[in-house]
Amino acid sequence: MPGPTFLRGETITLRTVEDEDVSFLQETINDPDVRHGLSATEPISERAEREWVESVASGESDDVHLLVCADGEAVGIIGLNDVTDRMGMAEVGYWLTPDAWGNGYATDAVRTLTEYAFQERRFHRVYAKVFAGNEGSQRVLEKAGFKREGTMRDHWFRDGRYEDVYLYGLLKGELDRGE
Repeated sequence: MPGPTFLRGETITLRTVEDEDVSFLQETINDPDVRHGLSATEPISERAEREWVESVASGESDDVHLLVCADGEAVGIIGLNDVTDRMGMAEVGYWLTPDAWGNGYATDAVRTLTEYAFQERRFHRVYAKVFAGNEGSQRVLEKAGFKREGTMRDHWFRDGRYEDVYLYGLLKGELDRGE
């Protein structure tokens, strides 16, 4: 059972990550379809995932990690990583189970967490990095109002070759909730 609701979007809720979520998180991040869109290159053991969940729960970092839930069921995770309060920015990262793709959940989650970053954390900028071949994630970011700002050429090595990574950004005041 996912933890308590922290934020509500239009179609999703963002909930705290709890010990009970370890199996879901470990199984999903190791799914080849999910992992392919991420920078994860090694299999994640249950112990390693549990240690990560414990580090998230400890509150020792300014980073924010929340479970993405639709109809009360976990469908993914989203986070604000590399939080730099002094500069008012963070990197948004997310993944969803393949069964949840194409339902608008990722876009809603990105908008909801980015709105939180701007309104409650007083950030000025949220950015994201996405593989050039990950067109689904590029659409998510663009629908959430992010602009592609540049290309980091041959930035990541995977599947036996170097791949470009696109940098997306959104500044405070640019968030469009479609209202």
